[in-house]
Amino acid sequence: MKRRTFLKNAIYLAALGEAFIMNMKQALATESLGPLLETWTGDHNGYPRFDLAKTVDLKAAMMKGMDLKREQIKAIAQAKDKADFKNTIVALEDAGRPFNNSVRFFDIYTSTMNDKKMQAIETQMRPIMAKFDDEIIQNDPLFQRIKAVYEARQNSGLTPEQERLVDVYYRQFTRQGAGLDEKKKARLGEINERLAALFTKFSQNQLADEEDYTLDLDSEKDLEGLPESIKAAAAAQGESKGKKGKWCIANTRSAMEPFLTFSKRRDLREKGWRMWTNRGDNENAHNNKATISEILKLRAERAKILGYKTHAHWILDNNMAKTPEAAMDLMLKVWKAATNRVKEEVADMQAIADKEGAKIKIEPWDYRFYAEKVRNEKYDIDQNVVKEYLQLDKILEGMFDAADKVFGLQMQKVEGLPVVHPDVTVYKVLRNGKQIGMWYFDPYAREGKRSGAWMNEYRTQERFDKDVTPIVSNNSNFVKGKPGEPTLISWDDANTMFHEFGHALHGLQSNVTYPSLAGTAVKRDFVEFPSQVNERWLMTNEVLKKYALHHKTGEPMPDALIEKIRKAKTFNSGFITVEYLASALYDMKIHLASTPDSDIDAGDFEKKTMAEIGCPTEIVMRHRPTQFGHIFSDDGYSAGYYVYIWADTMSADATEAFQEAGGLYDRKTCDRFRDTIFSVGNSIAPDVAFRNFRGRNVDTNALMRDRGFPVS
Repeated sequence: MKRRTFLKNAIYLAALGEAFIMNMKQALATESLGPLLETWTGDHNGYPRFDLAKTVDLKAAMMKGMDLKREQIKAIAQAKDKADFKNTIVALEDAGRPFNNSVRFFDIYTSTMNDKKMQAIETQMRPIMAKFDDEIIQNDPLFQRIKAVYEARQNSGLTPEQERLVDVYYRQFTRQGAGLDEKKKARLGEINERLAALFTKFSQNQLADEEDYTLDLDSEKDLEGLPESIKAAAAAQGESKGKKGKWCIANTRSAMEPFLTFSKRRDLREKGWRMWTNRGDNENAHNNKATISEILKLRAERAKILGYKTHAHWILDNNMAKTPEAAMDLMLKVWKAATNRVKEEVADMQAIADKEGAKIKIEPWDYRFYAEKVRNEKYDIDQNVVKEYLQLDKILEGMFDAADKVFGLQMQKVEGLPVVHPDVTVYKVLRNGKQIGMWYFDPYAREGKRSGAWMNEYRTQERFDKDVTPIVSNNSNFVKGKPGEPTLISWDDANTMFHEFGHALHGLQSNVTYPSLAGTAVKRDFVEFPSQVNERWLMTNEVLKKYALHHKTGEPMPDALIEKIRKAKTFNSGFITVEYLASALYDMKIHLASTPDSDIDAGDFEKKTMAEIGCPTEIVMRHRPTQFGHIFSDDGYSAGYYVYIWADTMSADATEAFQEAGGLYDRKTCDRFRDTIFSVGNSIAPDVAFRNFRGRNVDTNALMRDRGFPVS
């Protein structure tokens, strides 16, 4: 008896030991997930722990975050109390914080450090995330509680901001199919899951063609016309690609556009242009045409299920424009004036080519090169000379100074915080001595970083439970100068810096209660408005006279050169507008034409559309279909690339408000701009926010005046 008891106890203790060991292993396995899931703490109101977060743990962290959020959603949906604003809407605002934190890291790494291992995680997780989103949207008990709060919103004693939040939630759920029957919900889930996989495939294909192709220059003869800064960057690129002794032009906008502008070798310009514009359209494993065709069919089917005529109608229904027709009307109004201007620009370029005895017809790979010659001849401006005064670090200082003068913000560099890459610098953002947020700056191109420039939100402002300050980043793809030498950027690059910083300022100055309404979480055709206005401060004396300093002499940009830049403000506006609008019109037309049964060839549709709209043969779309990440790497700008021109009508009109008040630094106008636009997020309808600033609806003719086009 005693022996049996002893054996029984021994077995029991052994089992306990195994359970203990398993629990310890599980605890150790999940301990590393903490930095990816936990609320950020420490100085500066908390910051992301890139030093502790491990990308290898991202999938596990996100899955655990989903489980935690799933339990919170279940508790909200199954609550026995009558649905009200606090127990339903506020509870939803507070749900899923660990998951949201893991997604922040995921988004940062997939956009800036997307190596092969990270791409594998992205390929796995995008469809899972899409499925999880649908799981929440399609939770009928949850939707019924949201609907009950929505229907009672006007008699529940809610503040205007709370009522706005209820409306945002209700529209979000209904627009994504919360009220559909189970069969339609199931099909919608399948579509969204498949689209997430296709979006990832598209963006990874584009990145592959940007990283795998370079324009290799073998001799000094191949460098003819290139300024020293481009030569140095090309030499550095060649060395990084294992081609020491050669010069390599990367297959990205930031590298290829300067080459096309200055290279005197027409054969190499054509070669580089074709390589660049064929990203995603090569006969290799990264061709995006079939991916685009499937995306279009699935989007069209989804729109039908949701009760909309086309994907474009579904997208526009939630934007300021409301209908595709309204967006098309504005684009076509500008298109006619822009194409007429292009005829003038091409005639000027052809005249120079003829005078030089080039015996050519201007082609797309010639446009930037000869436009630069026209600029020199008409305005006596050499972009290489302008670039000598545009040091990245100094323009950064000028950007900060303008933000101080306009918005009362001070940017102070912070040392010692962990970052995702050594190139990243961190700043705390102050107003009246109080820290209101943090700003991370990631300026340089590298392998695994997506091309272009963008703003990313690490943490969203809120104050419904406690004050949470925002953390945002700006990301660019400048090519580093030689060690010890400043990085010189073009005028367009400097303008883009101010534009993207405008998005950052929109996020940083948010002053609302609920995170779903904060910062840049506004309608897509409004989000570009504040950033486009912020571009205007680059051109002011306050920035140029103090911060546009020659990189060798330290002398400020001469008044005569500044005046030339201002006089040339609308130079090449035909090309800039047509290149953009060709893409925007294509985007709208292809989404209006797509049906669940159509097999649209993106290239054939491009040729057809350009012929229909009368696109000048000297210009191609700014983003040809197979690299049009704005509309095919997610749903963000799909049937919505028009938003830049829509927002620019507001930015042109808003700029005139400053001019009427005496200038861009008028104190009262700056304060009103901050209080009515930058700080309110989506707590106020965008058309109301604009009227609060301007005192009336937008005047679309302001855009025509701003671009130097005839006003109808």
